[in-house]
Order: sequence, then structure tokens, then C-alpha cells
Amino acid sequence: MSLQLILATTAISLALVFYTIGVFDERKHSLTKRNLILFWTGFVFDTTGTTVMTMMAQEGGSPVLGMHAASGVLAIVLMAAHATWATVTYVRGSERAKERFHTFSIVVWLFWLLPYTMGILQGVPMLHMANLQAGIGSLLVVGVAALIAAISSIQSRKHHLPRR
Repeated sequence: MSLQLILATTAISLALVFYTIGVFDERKHSLTKRNLILFWTGFVFDTTGTTVMTMMAQEGGSPVLGMHAASGVLAIVLMAAHATWATVTYVRGSERAKERFHTFSIVVWLFWLLPYTMGILQGVPMLHMANLQAGIGSLLVVGVAALIAAISSIQSRKHHLPRR
């Protein structure tokens, strides 16, 4: 494994860690300065890892605008929008805006998981997955994650309902 690949996969995996902690901590405790730091740190690691991967793909003659690359770029744009919106929402301090932010936060996180899992599925040599197979596999993984998040959200709301 090349040093570039180790750097890229480490950066993108750190993005997963920081971004995931930020999203789920925000869902549990509302939006805080800590979440902003986690969102922006995840964004920086993801951008770094994606940049290194893109340079490797260009050096290797791989198509840069495949399904994985296109969804990865869109995920970075969404992460930037998400972190920016989180910052604006936090600075304004509106509790109602913070509550609405939860939904956008989980949607961006789920979308971000698509290129992440697609890259893993394509990158593991034993799996021999082509672009389309990895795309379908990542949709299944994200679908399961979305289902778990939805069930968790429903259970959380049930626990916070006033008793009659």
C-alpha cells in the first residue's frame, strides 16, 4: 500500500469519525460549539483525503468523473453547506432553527456515507466490485443506516412525549 493511499484512507476515515460524532452528538444534545468543531474537522479531513485520492486517480489514468468521484465531490459540497449552516444557526442562537437543523444534518451524513462505502467496496481487492456493484452495495448500507436512524428518532420522540 502506498504512502499516498494510507494518507488518503486515514484522512477519509478520520472524516467519518469526526463527522459521525458531530452529527449524532448534535442530535442528542442540540447544536454546540463542539459540533461545529467536529463538522469542520470532518470536512477538512474529507477534503484532504479526497484531494489525495483524486491526484492518485489522475496519476493512474483512472476516470476522475466516475460515480464514486462525482458523489464524493457532491458530498464535500454538502458537508461545506452543512458546516456553514451549522455555524450560522449556532451564531444566531435560535432554538427553533437548531431543531430544524437535525433533519438536514442526518440527511447530509447519510449522503456522505454513499461515496465512503462505495470507495471501501471498490477498494477491497477480495470483493472485486465494479462501480455499479459498489454503488448498489453502498445504497444498501446507507439504507440500513437510514432505517436505524429513523427507528432511533421515533423511539427518542416516544420517550420525550408527555404522559397522559
